[in-house]
Amino acid sequence: MPSLQHTLASWLIPILRRNMSIDDIPAMRAALARQNREAQEGPPRDVRGKHEESIGNDHGFPVFTLWKSGTELPRRSVFYLHGGAYVRPADKRHWHFATRIADALGARAVLPAYPLAPEYTVDDSFERLLAIFEEVAAESPDGVVLVGDSAGGGYALALAEALRDRGGAQPEQMVLIAPWVDLTGTAPGILEAAKRDPWLSFPHLSVYASFWAGSEDPARLADPRVSPGLGDLAGLPPTLMFCGTRDLLQPGCDALFERADAADWPLEYAVAPGLIHVYPLLPAPEARDAIEHILRFCKHG
Repeated sequence: MPSLQHTLASWLIPILRRNMSIDDIPAMRAALARQNREAQEGPPRDVRGKHEESIGNDHGFPVFTLWKSGTELPRRSVFYLHGGAYVRPADKRHWHFATRIADALGARAVLPAYPLAPEYTVDDSFERLLAIFEEVAAESPDGVVLVGDSAGGGYALALAEALRDRGGAQPEQMVLIAPWVDLTGTAPGILEAAKRDPWLSFPHLSVYASFWAGSEDPARLADPRVSPGLGDLAGLPPTLMFCGTRDLLQPGCDALFERADAADWPLEYAVAPGLIHVYPLLPAPEARDAIEHILRFCKHG
């Protein structure tokens, strides 16, 4: 049974994070673009106060590297891609979660502020993120854990597939928190899952998907860079995936798990009955349990 804290979060989040109207798409585009230009890209003050920080901009957008204050630059990295449906920047939950995982592993947290839709598409950051990952890997002799939540989880999987194909640096492990891996909106059971989800909206995700892909063309939406759950899953690193059963993205995660088995990809799937989207990032006991699971997985593989 979900905890009281989780139940309160599942009630409050839809109120605090209401979706914009999709009745006027041009107005929605303009509002999202304006919000993203005005948003703070860096970590919140309490995270900055506990960490050393380095900011790079060699690839056209900021890449933040954080590690625990008073320590040397770690030899291991957590490369974190934040969620937000590709239309919203990282918020406090992402910074706290990424640094908590990295600090516990004795690693640095690397968070790229990749360009967001609707002003940008996957084409504007994909190759650059591959290059950034390779640079981070070169500076991380003890390895890189690739982590992402929601849209960032889908992006992490897309990068892992491309890195495998390039044959160079690879993540040693991957952690996916309720990843958005199929932007076609055709996963079996997705409309039923939408009725159970108090937070995510199927019509809104469909619009955001077209923004990120740069098109409503089904072939474009099925591109593995956009919908990596439909791509080749063979040869990927050991991965841990979480999803709750009150999550619109669960059908896509379920389908990914089935395809992973057929591809002989070592994917561990933790399904949480009654929990909502990205619950490991929420202030609830279930999140603490998930973080402990992540740390065990990353320490032992």
